[in-house]
Amino acid sequence: MIALEIAGTVAVATLSRPPVNAIDEAWISRLRKAIGAASRASVLVLRSDQKTFSAGADLALMRSRFDSEAGRAQMVALAREMQQAYAALEASPCISVAEIGGAAMGGGLELALACDLRIASATAPLGLPEVRLGLLPGAGGTQRLARICGEATAKRLILGAEVVDGTQAARLGIVQWAVPPEALRARAMQLAQDLAALPPASLAACKRCIAAARGDAGYELELEATGMLLASAETQGRVRAFLDKRR
Repeated sequence: MIALEIAGTVAVATLSRPPVNAIDEAWISRLRKAIGAASRASVLVLRSDQKTFSAGADLALMRSRFDSEAGRAQMVALAREMQQAYAALEASPCISVAEIGGAAMGGGLELALACDLRIASATAPLGLPEVRLGLLPGAGGTQRLARICGEATAKRLILGAEVVDGTQAARLGIVQWAVPPEALRARAMQLAQDLAALPPASLAACKRCIAAARGDAGYELELEATGMLLASAETQGRVRAFLDKRR
């Protein structure tokens, strides 16, 4: 359901559960394993080999469960597993890149929102339309979309069940880049290669400090990470090389 390939410092996880990468317990378990295995790389690209990036939670599975209290508890447990897997992706030292070539809806967009960087096809539909079904984005969508785009945009998309294309998503800040569909794969891989050429310890430290901006510890963490990086042989070598080049 999810294939992982690692070449040098770039890992690529390909979502592959036909027809729409619907999310169930087995899919989430495989995702968590892929995230853990990809920690050997410095960049992780998530892409799909289906027409959709991911349509979100498996609605047929939900329908089979919501008539009983036990079944409903199972679906809540699945949402919790999705939250935990996406949190693991967000906390990973890898820089994660969501390559969104097709629809990213519900839990599929929530997965992309947990990535550090998002690049989408200009025509790909993106949305958190769960309210149409009497549900809510329960795998972190209400939290991450508000944090990434601001409360006003989060309310617009979630309360209005609005679906936007990649171009609109870039204007709203949901994704960082929107590109023509035929250019997506090459642009995403170029981005991954550019990131992989940078010092992984520095990237991971920057990621931790940016995440700390959500709390009160960010400034102190910046100082701790700066001290760690100053002691790094790679950092020292890069500074020396930069100064030598200037001279």
